[in-house]
Amino acid sequence: MSVTMQSHLSLDPAAGREQVRDQVRDQVGVERALAEIRAGRPVALRGTDPVLALSAEALDEATNAALAALAGTGARLVLPAPRLRRLGLADRKDAGAVALPAIDPARIEALALRLDARIDAPVAPASAGDEAALALAALAQVLPAVVVVPGEAAPPGTLSVAAEAVARYPARQAAALRPVSRAPVPLAGAPDSEFVVFRGGEGLRDQVAVVIGRPDLTGPVAVRLHSACLTGDLFGSLKCDCGDQLRGTAGWMAQHGGGIVLYLDQEGRGNGLANKIRAYDLQARGLDTYEADEALGFGLDQRRFDFAAAMLKALGVASVRLLSNNPEKAASLEAAGIAVVETQRALGRVTPENLRYLTAKRDRAGHALDLDAFACIDV
Repeated sequence: MSVTMQSHLSLDPAAGREQVRDQVRDQVGVERALAEIRAGRPVALRGTDPVLALSAEALDEATNAALAALAGTGARLVLPAPRLRRLGLADRKDAGAVALPAIDPARIEALALRLDARIDAPVAPASAGDEAALALAALAQVLPAVVVVPGEAAPPGTLSVAAEAVARYPARQAAALRPVSRAPVPLAGAPDSEFVVFRGGEGLRDQVAVVIGRPDLTGPVAVRLHSACLTGDLFGSLKCDCGDQLRGTAGWMAQHGGGIVLYLDQEGRGNGLANKIRAYDLQARGLDTYEADEALGFGLDQRRFDFAAAMLKALGVASVRLLSNNPEKAASLEAAGIAVVETQRALGRVTPENLRYLTAKRDRAGHALDLDAFACIDV
């Protein structure tokens, strides 16, 4: 099975030299901005509505002091619609901004995180700069709450990036996906397996295609799109069925003519590991998996699967038999040009610890799970 090496940037072949240079600058600028946001430093977003943006989870004495000097210029806390609904605005459908007359870390933390917090000030519509700041936070997988200061003022040494470059980044990353390494890796239950590592698709993260056996690429290939789950896949968490699904589908493929597992770095339905653990804390306090994500400001699912389709195409796969309970995965592959000729359930153990989680997936996201047919297993 051959894989063609590709350029590390998705560039317009008809573009002139200056346009190519601008495209490269934009991609590099966003990648550096992601690193700055994750490190807790502010980023200046250029455009028709320039702003200075800082992740709300990054506030400390140094950043407080830097922002305090700019607070009189209209600083605000930008929150997505799900978080605003949690704060008491039941019908809110769009992101909004709460004024910050002073940089008050306790107030910001309450509005961004606390379950019992309620809106304590008017909420203005999010500006274009606010939306760009939230998009940058989403790409960086930090909490979706951003302190924003309007205008071009910024502390010395602050990184600057075009807001339009942030908007273009995900599609360009998906188009620039490329294989970087591959090797045989025998697995328990699937000894004839090969790992193919791709770079791109989501931020700067790596994605893995696990080719099991020798699947026939001339017909539909058994495929599973599996989003990384550190707690379930590696540690055997009882809160989900992810580890069972991963190992179960790999073993099934080994016994039924081979297949491909795409192991996608989209922890916590695309929210990132830190936010997933925040959601687990909220679940321990009574919320279900989707309620917890919404309380943090996330929608039902932040994952994208366009780059999964690109991985399959790079491996020579045109049609699949999809092992998944999630109808969105099939729809996403079809939309990206991969024919889904059949879907097959991927079932794990139902335990007292994961029953509520599985029920929420069935009832809230339409997953094909007939839980009445499975008895709970005490483990």
